[in-house]
Amino acid sequence: MKRLFQSCFLVATALLTGLSPVESLAANSTQYVVSNDDAPFPFPTGVSFYTIGANGAPVYQKQVVTGTFGIGGGYFGANRIKVLNTASQQCVFSSEAGNGNIVGISIATLSVAGVVTGSETDAGTSNGIGLAANNNFLYASFTDSNTIGTFQIQPGCNLTFLNDLAVSGFQGAVINGMALHGNMMIVTYTNGSIESFDISGGTPVSNGDKQFSTATIKTQGSTFPNSIDITSDGHFAIFGDTSTLNVIEISDISSGKLAKTKIFRSPFSISSSNIMLSPDETILYVVNTQGDSVSALFFNKATGQLTNGCTSGPIAGQSVNWSYLSGPALISQTGNGGGVYVSEFGSQSGIATVTYTASGGKCTLQEAAKSPTTDFNSPGLLSIGTFPPRSF
Repeated sequence: MKRLFQSCFLVATALLTGLSPVESLAANSTQYVVSNDDAPFPFPTGVSFYTIGANGAPVYQKQVVTGTFGIGGGYFGANRIKVLNTASQQCVFSSEAGNGNIVGISIATLSVAGVVTGSETDAGTSNGIGLAANNNFLYASFTDSNTIGTFQIQPGCNLTFLNDLAVSGFQGAVINGMALHGNMMIVTYTNGSIESFDISGGTPVSNGDKQFSTATIKTQGSTFPNSIDITSDGHFAIFGDTSTLNVIEISDISSGKLAKTKIFRSPFSISSSNIMLSPDETILYVVNTQGDSVSALFFNKATGQLTNGCTSGPIAGQSVNWSYLSGPALISQTGNGGGVYVSEFGSQSGIATVTYTASGGKCTLQEAAKSPTTDFNSPGLLSIGTFPPRSF
């Protein structure tokens, strides 16, 4: 049975509602960094909103408490927050795995629009619920039930649950990362298998191209794809691998299916579980999730080729405040992105600001002064985003 968000009344003006000036700002006039705080029971979780300070670092404004609970951890590749920016509405969708909920938040009012669940068996209490979306549908990867839920996006940052699809990688592996482009969805599983789906009808339908990645085969499973990004023209899918090395894999998807992945190895740090292309697609930002740095690789979007760029120094606070670096978000939504904000997972979670500069074919990545910005609302930060989001 379809479930519809229980919509909250959306007010017209700050004068009538008593909203603070921050809450009543027009959605298209303010840039935000947003975090899925993922706080587990007994502390209600929420989404924290940060504006951008004069030095480019996030400045905490408020937490929108969702009234549900997170789990304080999970898979690197499962992005727990999705920002929607269309001509008609601006929303943040956040998964709350402790209850199996997806919460919609209106950016115009910085308030909860509603809460929705999938089917009675959909669950992600062990390793989270990943999100991906286009303008019409939102998809949720439930890691316990190994299902993909399909939700139709409605006006007012509302969702209607349509159905779910049971999936698995080879040998019953659990779904991890998801990414969309056009009519194609690509997913990773926890044992190195990858698969694509046709979403032209809304509900995902497998393209029949499930396969182990090349690096997974060559390393006998010690390297496996985690997060995914897709070029703006839908030509290439890029996979950031969890590995003792820094490994990126690239698949040509111009046929509408996944081609065998090609491996790129970089000497920078270890692991590359979270990645993100710059807005102009010249730079692939790589979060060295099990190291202590961020790398930038030069990307040729015409050929799908990567070349070595640069890496940052150690990001401050490893072991003392945080254990792992995780999901990135772009500092700028134009050009090379200017660097990335990076979530820090640990007892004192935070958002690091790592700036990018380039000159004469060389680049530099450097953590900004006064970084990180502490997320006092999160005991284990894995997923962040920005408003406005990147355009593809």
